[in-house]
Amino acid sequence: MEYKLSDIFNLQMGKTPSRNNSDYWTEGKYDWISISDLSSEKYINKTKEKITDSAIEKTNIKIIPANTVIMSFKLSIGKTAITSHDMYSNEAIMAFIDKHKVELNTDFIYYLLQSVKWNTNTAVKGKTINKSIISKTKVNIPDYQEQCKIVKVLDIVTKRLKFEQKELINLDELIKARFVEMFGDPVQNSLNKPMVKLESLGNWKSGGTPARSNPNFYNGNINWFSAGELNSLYLSKSKEKITEEAVQKSSTKLFAKGSMLIGMYDTAAFKMGILKESSCANQACANIKVNEKVNVVWLYYELQAMKEYFLNQRHGVRQKNLTLKMIKKFEIPIFDLNLQNKFANFVQQVDKSKVAVQKSLDETQKLFDSLMQEYFG
Repeated sequence: MEYKLSDIFNLQMGKTPSRNNSDYWTEGKYDWISISDLSSEKYINKTKEKITDSAIEKTNIKIIPANTVIMSFKLSIGKTAITSHDMYSNEAIMAFIDKHKVELNTDFIYYLLQSVKWNTNTAVKGKTINKSIISKTKVNIPDYQEQCKIVKVLDIVTKRLKFEQKELINLDELIKARFVEMFGDPVQNSLNKPMVKLESLGNWKSGGTPARSNPNFYNGNINWFSAGELNSLYLSKSKEKITEEAVQKSSTKLFAKGSMLIGMYDTAAFKMGILKESSCANQACANIKVNEKVNVVWLYYELQAMKEYFLNQRHGVRQKNLTLKMIKKFEIPIFDLNLQNKFANFVQQVDKSKVAVQKSLDETQKLFDSLMQEYFG
């Protein structure tokens, strides 16, 4: 049957006790949920912050009972979880308190809320929905036995997704452990190797953005990466593509296959990726085509290991950035090329396993998405 969410739930928003009153926070013992506490896990067991008895008494913040579905409805809309015990939350979290008018499986509601296509409004700081929108949203609730069957299937697929995601993490950790075993701590130069400037390791360039006003520059067949897309060892497909004309008549440049992009600006600073084919990038990316002194795969992991060290050298007040000139002057310990190649060969073997796991993960995700569409679409 179809119900409005307000027909079957009391919709309860949380509160944020005053940050100026230390009595509300110091030695707090009650879990207080914010959006940052919501992860991919179904149950929320602990929070980053806790509040005190005083905060609860003076602000009249309402308790969220154990085994209640909660959802973020501001900025990061639709993140869901189930409380493992009695908790509290801030005003960006909505708790769906069961009115017990319909027999409900809590885990079913957890999945159901993830499937809702919320009618969002544009807010000053991003997308949001309000209590009124949530209240009026209609959902289909099958009988309790059917709810349990749906949960059983989705739980199995979700468990598979978690396993495969963990497998990818384990393979990444294996590479990092091997790197440390072979090269130590590059920030401390624990193996006392010679230091070299990055500018000595290859040919450096920066990207550019073709004019948006020229339609002949876009929707071509040449990859054009933004710094925010540098999220993996190898880069194969960009969100936007540009034309040959854009390369010839704009500030962007065609970077060689096997060269490496490095992000320079703000939160994308020192994101990296190696090009699987000749591609372009915007001005927020630096590019290095390495010379005979260095293996680009080894350099990727060397720079990853030193990332935080380099990020601490960024400039800027509102937005902390790096520049191509700064990056070229950074120094790293250099190792024998044969040792670099040995490590790169190890990465290549592990990467084959990662490709297989990723393929399986993608297929499992497609299955999960299709089931969600079947059950809730």
